[in-house]
Amino acid sequence: MEYITLNNGLKMPIVGTGTNTYGKENNDYNGAVTKNEIPELVSALELGYRSIDAAIMYRNEELVGRVLAESTVPREELFITTKVPASEEYISSKEATRAAIDNSLKNFQTDYLDLLLIHFPIEDKVQLKNTWEVFEEYYESGKLKAIGVSNFGKAQLDELKEFAKVKPAVNQIQINLKEPNADLLAVLKDEGIAPVAWGPMKAEAHQQEVLDEIGKAYKKSGAQVLLKYQIQRGVIVIPKSHNPENQASNLDLFDYVLSAEDMEKIKNL
Repeated sequence: MEYITLNNGLKMPIVGTGTNTYGKENNDYNGAVTKNEIPELVSALELGYRSIDAAIMYRNEELVGRVLAESTVPREELFITTKVPASEEYISSKEATRAAIDNSLKNFQTDYLDLLLIHFPIEDKVQLKNTWEVFEEYYESGKLKAIGVSNFGKAQLDELKEFAKVKPAVNQIQINLKEPNADLLAVLKDEGIAPVAWGPMKAEAHQQEVLDEIGKAYKKSGAQVLLKYQIQRGVIVIPKSHNPENQASNLDLFDYVLSAEDMEKIKNL
């Protein structure tokens, strides 16, 4: 595994696993959480994944937390991320936000979370300020090792900057060949905020053909090449799979380097 050092000095694995369909009926995001076990999370841990990306909105925190707690992986080796929704139930007051964080700590059976994010932009400035102040409060107490945001654009980051005492460590946004988000990536680089890519493997058919062709020279798949492209330019990736073979493939990224020419070829896609 390789790591990105966040702006507060915390090291975050550059590859993690998503969990938004784990434990759900038909592995469907909108499906009910009907399972008691998550074999795909167990296999991910066995393969070496340590960064686990969760969210209150996924409705499976408690199950994911139990699987992690029952695993043989020590808590200090795990990097647990979860997210507070930008809905009234969780941001209507500081007490509501504190209750949400406390419940997540309970769900993960831990006394700290490695990273907590605001899942989507909060339009009301007062609520945004109150929510971030609670995040900072838990960060200062050590219950959160890092705090950040998700799906924030430049305008929303600028708004947060007006009052934030603690700069966001990350912004988790969609980054892939369909949605490269190049302008926002440049902003994050300038601000010292680490980009985390959700949906990192999305590509059009013609793009995938080029990735597959590039991969032949490295004896890698097009999907591996796409993930390598992102991490080679400092983007943390959160792929997700229910298949152990694909999970292993998504981690098999650290024994080669894409050439400058191939990096440019992918960028131009």
